[in-house]
Amino acid sequence: MDAAGKAAAGSPAGTEPHRSGFVAVVGRPNVGKSTLINALMGTQVAITSNRPETTRKVIRGILTLDNAQIVLVDTPGIHRPRTLLGQRLNDMVDASLADADAIAFLLPADQEIGPGDRRILSRLRSQFAAKDDSGAWSWRVPVIGILTKIDMLSRSQLMAKLVEIDQFADFTDIVPVSALDKDNMDEVQRVLVEALPEGPQLYPTEQISEESKESQIAELVRGVMLEELTDELPHSLAVVVDSIDYPEDEEDDEDGGEGEDAAADDAASADASADAAKQEQPTSEQPQAPRKARVSISIYVERPSQKPIVIGHKAEHIVRVKKKLRTPINRIVGMKSAMDIHVKVAKNWQSDPKKLDRLGFM
Repeated sequence: MDAAGKAAAGSPAGTEPHRSGFVAVVGRPNVGKSTLINALMGTQVAITSNRPETTRKVIRGILTLDNAQIVLVDTPGIHRPRTLLGQRLNDMVDASLADADAIAFLLPADQEIGPGDRRILSRLRSQFAAKDDSGAWSWRVPVIGILTKIDMLSRSQLMAKLVEIDQFADFTDIVPVSALDKDNMDEVQRVLVEALPEGPQLYPTEQISEESKESQIAELVRGVMLEELTDELPHSLAVVVDSIDYPEDEEDDEDGGEGEDAAADDAASADASADAAKQEQPTSEQPQAPRKARVSISIYVERPSQKPIVIGHKAEHIVRVKKKLRTPINRIVGMKSAMDIHVKVAKNWQSDPKKLDRLGFM
């Protein structure tokens, strides 16, 4: 009998029951949600950045333990929306909260509790809490306060901050943590497991994410582009993986070398290069190029003037991005790969409902 079957059948006397469920990780932008999830998972399932509003999709990291399976739901930071995209990101958070068995509310140690935190608390109370006869709030699901970035505080400052958070909300539990330093991660894991209901394993043991290959690659590309472009236009970028084409058994794959980098923004030039490559048939004396999967990627910006910023002088940004992405993308597709990256304009896509639908923000 597999783990799910054992859990469904009940635990033997004297052993801990199997627990499973969804933990929605919420908080203001840039409080360390993705960093915490990656630290708990022991691998990167969500992109991280020091820029606010990095996470734009609901990412589920699946952490399987001996006695539990925690589905960590990384949500976009709850904020006051400035665009239709911002509103749709908040809608994603609402949908994730509706399915949550427990909630982890992140508060950064290096910042004061502010209006954004109070808005989130009000939203959580409206959905998951009720006042008793004495006027005290009572949670219908566990809501755990997680104080992040504690490496930035002294011991006395930490104690004062914990008191402040305890007075801010009647959390089911409060856990201080430094995800970067891996400090107190075992305690976070233990508290999250105890917050989940008893239940069977929900996903296969080897599965660590619900994301498709295309979605994983798109997020990786956007993360690397955020690093490459610093503060120039992080929120104007959207990335879509148009296709992943594996080589046919009976055909020789074209070599996806770096020669295509300079034409990354020009679809016509890229197509012409591909046609030329097809005409160059290898002779019996020439070694065949390694077989590769071809990954077609589109990077969208809002204005034509932003294209050269993304591409860089002589495509330097695209070249560096490709080099950084080669190994992780090879790992995702399961073989060596060649990337075709094209930069395109979708005018004012952050406020256009049809364009947002087409870019996956539905």
